[in-house]
Amino acid sequence: GINVWCAAGKGTFGTTALIGRVQKVQLDKLVAHTTILLPQLGASGVAAHKVQKATGFTVKYGPIRAHALPLFLSTGLQASEENRRIQFTLRDRLVLPPVEFMHAILPTAALAAALWFLAGPVAALAIIAAVLAGTVLFPALLPFIPTHDFSSKGLLLGVIIAIPFAILPAGMAGVPAWANAAGALAAVLVMPAVTAYLALNFTGSTTFT
Repeated sequence: GINVWCAAGKGTFGTTALIGRVQKVQLDKLVAHTTILLPQLGASGVAAHKVQKATGFTVKYGPIRAHALPLFLSTGLQASEENRRIQFTLRDRLVLPPVEFMHAILPTAALAAALWFLAGPVAALAIIAAVLAGTVLFPALLPFIPTHDFSSKGLLLGVIIAIPFAILPAGMAGVPAWANAAGALAAVLVMPAVTAYLALNFTGSTTFT
């Protein structure tokens, strides 16, 4: 369902594509009815009246969840209010982090190892924290982070995560003041950017926006 919503928003699942497919397979010769059942989350990309005018088929939208299809079909294509609204619950959101984290794990490990030798363990932990914030914390906390767009949500979360790493170098003995200042500045500039970038990956995985 989420992939259909994303495709509809980008125009790859839309009126033109649907009309073209119906006409290509000559659907009117294959079925005895004139109804096309589409995923509800694809509605943003489909102009039902244009489809009907071009193909003769009436567009109907199914329930949000595929498991509700049998009930939908048995009740004359009627969906309950519950099956018309998407609830992006914590359980739904936590399906996403393992995939995103696995994509980021190798670059993160390589960068953390390099930073460990070049700038010390704090820098290595900082980049790991930024990636975990963007791939795990962000989807979990999504509804609770102020602002609407994902970039600013990710940026705000990144700033919060960066604060301890910006403060920590100040208490390190034997380190020049300029080095502490540089470390704090790097944390404040780099960590929010990494978290915000990773947060943007979720724009195609949720109807939240």
